[in-house]
Amino acid sequence: MCAIVGVFGDNEAARIAYYSLFAMQHRGQEATGISVSSGEHIKTIKKRGLVTDVFDETALKSLAGEMAIGHNRYSTAGSESVLDAQPVFASYKLGELSVVHNGNLINKNEVRNSLIEEGAIFQSSMDTENIIHLIARSHEGHLQDRIIEALKVIKGAYCLCIQSRTKMFAIRDRYGVRPFSLGKLPNGGFIVSSETCAFDLVGAEFIRDIKPGEMIVFEKGSDTYKSIQLFEPDPHICAFEYIYFARPDSDIEGKNVYATRQEMGRALARECQIEADLVIPVPDSGVSAALGYANESGIPFEMGIVRNHYVGRTFIEPTQERRDMKVKLKLSPIRSLLKGKRIVVIDDSIVRGTTAKRIIRILKEAGASEVHVRIASPTIEHPDRYGIDTPSYKELISANKSVEEIREYIEADTLSFLSIDALKQSLGSDTNYSLVSFDGNYFIK
Repeated sequence: MCAIVGVFGDNEAARIAYYSLFAMQHRGQEATGISVSSGEHIKTIKKRGLVTDVFDETALKSLAGEMAIGHNRYSTAGSESVLDAQPVFASYKLGELSVVHNGNLINKNEVRNSLIEEGAIFQSSMDTENIIHLIARSHEGHLQDRIIEALKVIKGAYCLCIQSRTKMFAIRDRYGVRPFSLGKLPNGGFIVSSETCAFDLVGAEFIRDIKPGEMIVFEKGSDTYKSIQLFEPDPHICAFEYIYFARPDSDIEGKNVYATRQEMGRALARECQIEADLVIPVPDSGVSAALGYANESGIPFEMGIVRNHYVGRTFIEPTQERRDMKVKLKLSPIRSLLKGKRIVVIDDSIVRGTTAKRIIRILKEAGASEVHVRIASPTIEHPDRYGIDTPSYKELISANKSVEEIREYIEADTLSFLSIDALKQSLGSDTNYSLVSFDGNYFIK
């Protein structure tokens, strides 16, 4: 998951990176960091915590330069140590280097062990550090060639921003698993980011999505960029970006996330009808799909659950105990609205089932006579190896229980999921998608 941003050709590069990371805080809440190049040196500030906690005015003023990269961390590889925060900085033969990475490298252990055998010393448990070592140990004479050599070694899902003192490289893997977009800043500089919602906040104009397998090169002294197609594209955009991860106002590969989620809700209503008095979403991730479901079914839509927005996302929390507590802290029912009503509850997914169980208990304790759960995605039966924190089958309730067994566990009156075919139709047939969590097709070997 994670969020990355790169800013080139603006005196306020650090501030633009800060606002961009703020706009993409939903993609990671464990740690954040920004590296800025002054042309002579790279300075990095990174800490555990939210963007607004880590960066104050003093910190931003200390990050002077026209080029910056930044990162919000959502851990899939590594620990909770500040050493596992990004950007990752290093000094090496050709100068200084800073890297941010969104995704997951599936051959990270193999590469890491090989590097250790050759004498490399690691300071973190992140797969991203592999990239730094591969670049530093290359014998190529130019950074661009060293990066290309490193990319031929790593396998998996990645969007990268790599910054030297005078250049910035933005790279997307050949499968395009994670979104990555290019924009033009108001003063003529450029920005790349994981989501287009960052462009809206900083006033950038969307140019295009970075192509799968493409490297974009920005160089000091140039007012444009160079595009290099490194690998043959084989697009597999992660369906979960549309289902859950991305902000509703972002556009990914030409599709608005909000509109796509509404279409999933409409498809869910067509597939999984039920008589009920109200349709309510699990806020905020279920709102768009619930609106689509209500419009298609004709059942009135209501915000029957109020969310405390000062509490972060439960799925991102690394431990079950903390996820359970956040459910209690962030969701409150409107009792007068729910009492005696037959409720259709719409959510984007069920991963472990514990959050759904807690929500249903909240609704029934508030007086709902029936609670029917409808999920705007298929059953998640397989771990994702490309950047989602579902590392084992034992953590996925749908890998271990039937739909009826899940219904009994979460204490719902009925339970239905969107089919894979309906999901594909909602997303559109103009491209391939990564559906690995649903169909187990691990296309990156």
